[in-house]
Amino acid sequence: MLQVSRLSFSYGASPILSNINFEVTKGAHISIIGESGCGKSTLLKVLYGILQPNDGTIFWGEHKILGPDFKLVPGEVFMKYLSQDFDLMPFITVEENVSQFLSVFYPEELEKRTYELLEMIEMTSFAKTKVKYLSGGQQQRVALARVLAQKPELILLDEPFSHIDNARKNNLRRKLFDYLKKEEITCIVASHDTNDILSFADEVIVLKDNHIIAKDTPETLYHFPKKKYIASLFGDVNEIAIERLKPYATIDKSVLLYPSDLSISDKNGLKVSVKKSYFKGSYYLIEGALNASETILFNSEKPYKINAVVYLNVALEIINNRLKN
Repeated sequence: MLQVSRLSFSYGASPILSNINFEVTKGAHISIIGESGCGKSTLLKVLYGILQPNDGTIFWGEHKILGPDFKLVPGEVFMKYLSQDFDLMPFITVEENVSQFLSVFYPEELEKRTYELLEMIEMTSFAKTKVKYLSGGQQQRVALARVLAQKPELILLDEPFSHIDNARKNNLRRKLFDYLKKEEITCIVASHDTNDILSFADEVIVLKDNHIIAKDTPETLYHFPKKKYIASLFGDVNEIAIERLKPYATIDKSVLLYPSDLSISDKNGLKVSVKKSYFKGSYYLIEGALNASETILFNSEKPYKINAVVYLNVALEIINNRLKN
Protein backbone atom coordinates (compact mmCIF):
# COMPACT_ATOMS: atom_id res chain seq x y z
CA MET A 1 0.00 0.00 0.00
CA LEU A 2 2.82 2.43 0.83
CA GLN A 3 5.51 2.88 -1.82
CA VAL A 4 8.54 5.07 -1.14
CA SER A 5 10.91 5.58 -4.07
CA ARG A 6 14.24 7.42 -4.32
CA LEU A 7 13.35 9.67 -1.40
CA SER A 8 15.92 12.29 -0.40
CA PHE A 9 15.78 15.19 2.04
CA SER A 10 18.25 17.71 3.41
CA TYR A 11 18.30 20.66 5.77
CA GLY A 12 20.15 23.19 3.63
CA ALA A 13 23.41 21.61 2.54
CA SER A 14 23.20 18.83 5.16
CA PRO A 15 21.73 15.60 3.74
CA ILE A 16 19.47 13.74 6.17
CA LEU A 17 17.91 11.09 3.90
CA SER A 18 19.42 9.79 0.66
CA ASN A 19 17.81 7.46 -1.88
CA ILE A 20 15.32 5.86 0.53
CA ASN A 21 13.33 3.01 -1.03
CA PHE A 22 10.86 0.65 0.65
CA GLU A 23 7.33 -0.72 0.45
CA VAL A 24 4.84 -1.51 3.21
CA THR A 25 1.88 -3.86 2.76
CA LYS A 26 -1.52 -3.16 4.26
CA GLY A 27 -1.73 -3.92 7.98
CA ALA A 28 2.03 -4.40 8.37
CA HIS A 29 3.99 -3.10 11.35
CA ILE A 30 7.32 -1.53 10.38
CA SER A 31 9.91 -0.26 12.85
CA ILE A 32 12.54 2.32 11.91
CA ILE A 33 15.66 2.18 14.07
CA GLY A 34 19.04 3.85 14.14
CA GLU A 35 21.28 6.04 16.25
CA SER A 36 20.14 9.50 17.36
CA GLY A 37 20.21 11.95 14.46
CA CYS A 38 20.07 9.29 11.76
CA GLY A 39 16.80 10.65 10.31
CA LYS A 40 14.06 8.51 11.89
CA SER A 41 11.81 11.43 12.87
CA THR A 42 12.60 13.29 9.66
CA LEU A 43 11.50 10.30 7.59
CA LEU A 44 8.12 10.20 9.36
CA LYS A 45 7.64 13.94 8.79
CA VAL A 46 8.43 13.55 5.08
CA LEU A 47 6.02 10.61 4.81
CA TYR A 48 3.28 12.64 6.48
CA GLY A 49 3.85 15.67 4.23
CA ILE A 50 5.20 18.09 6.84
CA LEU A 51 8.59 18.29 5.10
CA GLN A 52 9.15 18.60 1.37
CA PRO A 53 11.54 15.99 -0.06
CA ASN A 54 14.30 17.12 -2.39
CA ASP A 55 13.63 14.14 -4.61
CA GLY A 56 11.55 10.98 -4.81
CA THR A 57 7.89 9.99 -4.51
CA ILE A 58 5.54 8.62 -1.86
CA PHE A 59 2.37 6.76 -2.84
CA TRP A 60 -0.40 5.26 -0.73
CA GLY A 61 -1.92 2.91 -3.29
CA GLU A 62 -2.57 5.15 -6.29
CA HIS A 63 -2.64 8.32 -4.19
CA LYS A 64 0.47 10.48 -4.26
CA ILE A 65 1.38 12.09 -0.93
CA LEU A 66 2.43 15.70 -1.45
CA GLY A 67 4.63 17.91 0.70
CA PRO A 68 4.14 21.53 1.82
CA ASP A 69 5.28 22.92 -1.57
CA PHE A 70 2.05 21.55 -3.06
CA LYS A 71 -0.32 21.28 -0.10
CA LEU A 72 -1.08 24.05 2.40
CA VAL A 73 -2.35 21.74 5.16
CA PRO A 74 -0.17 18.62 5.65
CA GLY A 75 -1.56 15.15 6.08
CA GLU A 76 -4.21 12.99 4.46
CA VAL A 77 -7.59 11.80 5.71
CA PHE A 78 -6.37 8.18 5.73
CA MET A 79 -3.16 8.95 7.67
CA LYS A 80 -2.39 10.07 11.23
CA TYR A 81 0.92 11.11 12.76
CA LEU A 82 1.88 11.13 16.44
CA SER A 83 4.85 13.42 16.97
CA GLN A 84 6.95 13.77 20.11
CA ASP A 85 5.19 17.13 20.73
CA PHE A 86 1.74 15.48 21.20
CA ASP A 87 -0.17 18.50 19.69
CA LEU A 88 -3.03 18.36 22.22
CA MET A 89 -5.51 21.10 23.17
CA PRO A 90 -4.49 21.91 26.78
CA PHE A 91 -7.62 23.79 27.88
CA ILE A 92 -10.20 21.12 27.05
CA THR A 93 -10.73 17.74 28.68
CA VAL A 94 -9.19 14.38 27.87
CA GLU A 95 -12.41 13.04 26.31
CA GLU A 96 -12.84 16.21 24.25
CA ASN A 97 -9.31 15.87 22.88
CA VAL A 98 -9.89 12.24 21.92
CA SER A 99 -13.30 12.88 20.29
CA GLN A 100 -12.42 16.22 18.71
CA PHE A 101 -12.47 14.97 15.12
CA LEU A 102 -15.32 12.45 15.46
CA SER A 103 -18.73 13.26 14.03
CA VAL A 104 -21.14 14.95 16.46
CA PHE A 105 -24.07 13.74 14.34
CA TYR A 106 -23.72 10.29 15.93
CA PRO A 107 -23.37 11.07 19.65
CA GLU A 108 -23.79 7.50 20.88
CA GLU A 109 -21.12 6.19 18.53
CA LEU A 110 -18.87 9.14 19.44
CA GLU A 111 -19.14 8.40 23.16
CA LYS A 112 -18.65 4.66 22.69
CA ARG A 113 -15.58 5.15 20.49
CA THR A 114 -14.08 7.71 22.86
CA TYR A 115 -14.42 5.52 25.93
CA GLU A 116 -13.15 2.41 24.16
CA LEU A 117 -9.92 4.30 23.46
CA LEU A 118 -9.74 5.82 26.94
CA GLU A 119 -10.07 2.32 28.39
CA MET A 120 -7.27 1.05 26.16
CA ILE A 121 -4.90 3.79 27.36
CA GLU A 122 -6.16 3.40 30.96
CA MET A 123 -7.36 7.00 31.22
CA THR A 124 -11.12 6.64 31.83
CA SER A 125 -10.81 8.13 35.32
CA PHE A 126 -9.29 11.28 33.74
CA ALA A 127 -11.97 11.72 31.07
CA LYS A 128 -13.23 15.02 32.53
CA THR A 129 -9.75 16.35 33.39
CA LYS A 130 -8.26 19.17 31.34
CA VAL A 131 -5.12 18.13 29.52
CA LYS A 132 -3.02 20.92 31.03
CA TYR A 133 -3.24 19.17 34.41
CA LEU A 134 -1.83 15.86 33.13
CA SER A 135 1.73 14.59 33.37
CA GLY A 136 3.86 14.16 30.25
CA GLY A 137 3.23 10.41 30.18
CA GLN A 138 -0.53 10.88 30.55
CA GLN A 139 -0.53 13.43 27.75
CA GLN A 140 1.32 11.01 25.50
CA ARG A 141 -1.34 8.37 26.14
CA VAL A 142 -4.10 10.85 25.28
CA ALA A 143 -2.28 11.86 22.10
CA LEU A 144 -2.06 8.21 21.15
CA ALA A 145 -5.81 7.70 21.62
CA ARG A 146 -6.50 10.86 19.65
CA VAL A 147 -4.66 9.70 16.51
CA LEU A 148 -6.47 6.35 16.71
CA ALA A 149 -9.93 7.85 17.11
CA GLN A 150 -10.69 8.12 13.40
CA LYS A 151 -9.34 4.65 12.57
CA PRO A 152 -6.71 5.75 10.04
CA GLU A 153 -5.46 3.34 7.41
CA LEU A 154 -1.86 4.35 8.12
CA ILE A 155 -0.43 5.58 11.41
CA LEU A 156 3.04 7.05 11.97
CA LEU A 157 4.35 6.92 15.54
CA ASP A 158 7.47 8.78 16.70
CA GLU A 159 8.80 7.31 19.98
CA PRO A 160 5.20 6.59 21.10
CA PHE A 161 6.04 5.43 24.66
CA SER A 162 9.03 7.64 25.51
CA HIS A 163 7.29 9.56 28.33
CA ILE A 164 5.31 6.66 29.79
CA ASP A 165 6.46 4.89 32.95
CA ASN A 166 7.47 1.24 32.78
CA ALA A 167 4.55 0.17 34.98
CA ARG A 168 2.13 1.06 32.17
CA LYS A 169 4.36 0.98 29.11
CA ASN A 170 4.55 -2.79 28.60
CA ASN A 171 0.81 -3.36 28.95
CA LEU A 172 -0.06 -0.37 26.75
CA ARG A 173 2.41 -1.50 24.10
CA ARG A 174 0.72 -4.91 23.87
CA LYS A 175 -2.76 -3.40 23.77
CA LEU A 176 -1.85 -0.87 21.09
CA PHE A 177 -0.10 -3.20 18.67
CA ASP A 178 -2.74 -5.91 19.12
CA TYR A 179 -5.39 -3.29 18.34
CA LEU A 180 -3.57 -2.12 15.20
CA LYS A 181 -3.27 -5.70 13.93
CA LYS A 182 -6.92 -6.43 14.65
CA GLU A 183 -8.04 -3.29 12.79
CA GLU A 184 -5.50 -3.89 9.97
CA ILE A 185 -4.04 -0.43 10.46
CA THR A 186 -0.64 -0.09 8.82
CA CYS A 187 1.88 1.16 11.36
CA ILE A 188 5.33 2.72 11.03
CA VAL A 189 7.14 3.31 14.33
CA ALA A 190 10.36 5.25 14.83
CA SER A 191 11.92 4.06 18.06
CA HIS A 192 15.18 3.44 19.91
CA ASP A 193 13.52 1.03 22.37
CA THR A 194 14.03 -2.63 21.44
CA ASN A 195 10.84 -3.51 23.32
CA ASP A 196 8.90 -1.59 20.65
CA ILE A 197 10.63 -3.60 17.96
CA LEU A 198 11.50 -7.23 18.69
CA SER A 199 8.09 -8.55 19.73
CA PHE A 200 5.86 -6.52 17.41
CA ALA A 201 7.51 -5.49 14.13
CA ASP A 202 6.98 -7.48 10.95
CA GLU A 203 10.01 -5.79 9.41
CA VAL A 204 12.70 -3.44 10.65
CA ILE A 205 14.37 -0.66 8.65
CA VAL A 206 17.86 0.33 9.85
CA LEU A 207 19.07 3.87 9.07
CA LYS A 208 22.68 5.04 9.12
CA ASP A 209 24.56 7.82 7.33
CA ASN A 210 21.40 8.99 5.53
CA HIS A 211 20.72 5.57 4.00
CA ILE A 212 18.84 2.35 4.68
CA ILE A 213 21.59 -0.16 5.44
CA ALA A 214 19.34 -3.12 6.32
CA LYS A 215 15.70 -4.18 6.07
CA ASP A 216 14.58 -7.54 7.41
CA THR A 217 12.59 -9.28 10.13
CA PRO A 218 13.59 -8.49 13.73
CA GLU A 219 14.58 -12.14 14.24
CA THR A 220 16.98 -12.09 11.30
CA LEU A 221 18.54 -8.74 12.17
CA TYR A 222 19.01 -9.77 15.80
CA HIS A 223 20.40 -13.27 15.24
CA PHE A 224 22.40 -12.53 12.08
CA PRO A 225 23.55 -8.89 12.22
CA LYS A 226 25.80 -8.01 9.31
CA LYS A 227 27.37 -5.05 11.10
CA LYS A 228 28.25 -4.25 14.71
CA TYR A 229 26.19 -1.08 14.35
CA ILE A 230 23.04 -3.16 13.72
CA ALA A 231 23.70 -5.50 16.64
CA SER A 232 24.40 -2.56 18.97
CA LEU A 233 20.90 -1.17 18.34
CA PHE A 234 19.51 -4.22 20.17
CA GLY A 235 21.80 -3.87 23.20
CA ASP A 236 25.38 -4.54 24.30
CA VAL A 237 27.52 -6.44 21.83
CA ASN A 238 31.10 -7.77 21.76
CA GLU A 239 33.31 -8.11 18.68
CA ILE A 240 35.82 -10.88 19.28
CA ALA A 241 38.43 -12.46 17.03
CA ILE A 242 37.32 -16.04 16.36
CA GLU A 243 40.85 -17.40 16.62
CA ARG A 244 40.74 -16.46 20.34
CA LEU A 245 37.74 -18.73 20.90
CA LYS A 246 39.71 -22.00 20.63
CA PRO A 247 39.05 -24.86 20.48
CA TYR A 248 35.96 -23.80 18.51
CA ALA A 249 37.55 -22.02 15.59
CA THR A 250 40.82 -20.96 14.01
CA ILE A 251 39.40 -18.55 11.45
CA ASP A 252 40.99 -15.13 10.88
CA LYS A 253 37.75 -13.18 11.36
CA SER A 254 35.82 -11.55 14.17
CA VAL A 255 32.37 -12.50 15.38
CA LEU A 256 29.64 -10.40 16.98
CA LEU A 257 28.43 -11.82 20.29
CA TYR A 258 25.78 -10.59 22.70
CA PRO A 259 26.50 -11.00 26.42
CA SER A 260 23.90 -13.79 26.50
CA ASP A 261 25.87 -15.75 23.86
CA LEU A 262 28.76 -16.31 26.26
CA SER A 263 28.70 -19.09 28.83
CA ILE A 264 30.93 -19.45 31.87
CA SER A 265 33.10 -22.57 32.23
CA ASP A 266 35.52 -23.82 34.88
CA LYS A 267 39.02 -23.51 33.40
CA ASN A 268 38.55 -23.76 29.68
CA GLY A 269 37.94 -20.99 27.17
CA LEU A 270 38.52 -17.28 26.91
CA LYS A 271 40.27 -16.00 30.04
CA VAL A 272 38.70 -12.82 31.46
CA SER A 273 39.47 -10.64 34.49
CA VAL A 274 36.32 -9.21 36.09
CA LYS A 275 36.16 -5.43 36.45
CA LYS A 276 32.56 -4.81 37.51
CA SER A 277 29.21 -6.54 38.08
CA TYR A 278 25.91 -4.83 37.23
CA PHE A 279 22.69 -6.13 38.80
CA LYS A 280 20.00 -6.51 36.11
CA GLY A 281 17.26 -8.21 38.10
CA SER A 282 17.16 -11.79 36.85
CA TYR A 283 20.89 -11.80 36.04
CA TYR A 284 24.13 -9.83 36.37
CA LEU A 285 25.92 -8.12 33.50
CA ILE A 286 29.65 -8.62 34.03
CA GLU A 287 32.25 -6.29 32.58
CA GLY A 288 35.57 -8.01 32.11
CA ALA A 289 38.97 -7.37 30.57
CA LEU A 290 40.56 -9.60 27.96
CA ASN A 291 43.74 -7.55 28.21
CA ALA A 292 44.77 -3.98 28.97
CA SER A 293 42.81 -2.55 26.02
CA GLU A 294 39.93 -4.96 25.34
CA THR A 295 36.65 -5.14 27.31
CA ILE A 296 34.09 -7.92 27.15
CA LEU A 297 30.53 -8.08 28.52
CA PHE A 298 28.79 -11.31 29.52
CA ASN A 299 25.82 -12.46 31.61
CA SER A 300 26.03 -14.37 34.87
CA GLU A 301 23.64 -15.72 37.49
CA LYS A 302 25.84 -14.24 40.21
CA PRO A 303 28.20 -11.28 40.71
CA TYR A 304 31.98 -11.65 40.81
CA LYS A 305 34.63 -9.91 42.87
CA ILE A 306 36.85 -7.41 41.13
CA ASN A 307 39.86 -9.09 39.45
CA ALA A 308 38.28 -12.54 39.71
CA VAL A 309 39.27 -14.74 36.75
CA VAL A 310 36.58 -16.53 34.74
CA TYR A 311 36.61 -18.48 31.48
CA LEU A 312 34.07 -17.98 28.70
CA ASN A 313 32.87 -20.29 25.95
CA VAL A 314 30.63 -19.82 22.92
CA ALA A 315 28.51 -22.52 21.32
CA LEU A 316 29.86 -23.56 17.92
CA GLU A 317 26.35 -23.18 16.48
CA ILE A 318 26.30 -19.48 17.37
CA ILE A 319 29.65 -18.87 15.70
CA ASN A 320 28.61 -20.73 12.55
CA ASN A 321 25.31 -18.81 12.33
CA ARG A 322 27.04 -15.44 12.66
CA LEU A 323 29.63 -16.42 10.06
CA LYS A 324 26.88 -17.00 7.49
CA ASN A 325 26.75 -13.24 7.14
